[in-house]
Amino acid sequence: MKFPYEWQIGWRYTRASKRASRNTFISFISMISMLGIALGVAALIVVLSVMNGFQKEVRDRMLSVLSHIEVIGPAALPDWQRTAAEALQNKEVIGAAPMWRPRPC
Repeated sequence: MKFPYEWQIGWRYTRASKRASRNTFISFISMISMLGIALGVAALIVVLSVMNGFQKEVRDRMLSVLSHIEVIGPAALPDWQRTAAEALQNKEVIGAAPMWRPRPC
């Protein structure tokens, strides 16, 4: 079985030769480098997984508290009860309520 050229070079420098002390040092450095890369990749995978779960949890908690839609008219809604009743006619609307928001300065 013939390995590709890149694999042959990698195999040559990762295994230690008992005859030359220089190759033993190169092998040691290669193993430490591979261990460092493997540890870095593992840490990256763990951190990305944790952040993805954290993002999902924050999004779920925010959407459970905040409204999904806000109906804002050009002026204050004088008859908000009628607008709320129209919105509640939709079967997907769970609730409707007025909200006072201060005007920006």
